[in-house]
Amino acid sequence: MNENMTIRTLLVDDEPPARDELAYLLASFPDLELSEAPNASGALRAIREDAPDLVFLDIQMPGRDGFYVLRESLRMPRPPLFVFVTAYNAYAVRAFEENAVDYLLKPVTLDRLHKSVERVRGLLRGRADAAPPQQPGVAGLARTTIPGGLVRLTVETGGRIQLVDASEVTHCERHDKRILVHTGRDSYPCHGPTTLDELEDRLHGLSFFRANRGTVVNLERVREFSPWTAGKYCLVLDDDAGTEVTLSRGRVRDFKQRLGIL
Repeated sequence: MNENMTIRTLLVDDEPPARDELAYLLASFPDLELSEAPNASGALRAIREDAPDLVFLDIQMPGRDGFYVLRESLRMPRPPLFVFVTAYNAYAVRAFEENAVDYLLKPVTLDRLHKSVERVRGLLRGRADAAPPQQPGVAGLARTTIPGGLVRLTVETGGRIQLVDASEVTHCERHDKRILVHTGRDSYPCHGPTTLDELEDRLHGLSFFRANRGTVVNLERVREFSPWTAGKYCLVLDDDAGTEVTLSRGRVRDFKQRLGIL
């Protein structure tokens, strides 16, 4: 990202005074080009038509809320970065679970806003400078990449909630009545989703793939794969243990399509 590049910014809030106040503060940033929307439907229309880089988004709005806007936007080819702006702190964990860059409490101070905008600038620079996703992968295949910046999963450890970058996750599996999130070093109970279907919805559009009924794998972390028995495949992950995951026969074609080899 060029230091002088304009950041197309959308401000979404159903209360005009709140929009006016934040717009006044955002006017302090010369690289932000600001537009506004009063509700979720207006926000999604603006995101589809104008492709903003950044969205400041209220959570509680009449009709569809801010989380709906974020989820729908993440289904688009190149979603913007999101900063939630709300009067309530109860949604903070969920906001980061669903890929928000930051979470600002009203009334927003200029100092706190500066920190948030600087974080966004850094992420946009990283997005612009990222190499094309054509690194050598398994058997000469191109590895998939995660669109839209950082994504984090919330897990439980030592009685506390911890944020784990999705890029660190090798796979997630159903274990008893919980979901375990595995990284290259540790395993954690997942906080939030209680089924793999819910987790798949949360990870939609990212480099994760449902290998079988009980396991979702990160395609970025598949080191190799080979035919096994009864039309199934064996996937080997790149963690220290070389974890093996069974790829169901009915999912082989979709797996190969995701890797670009069909």
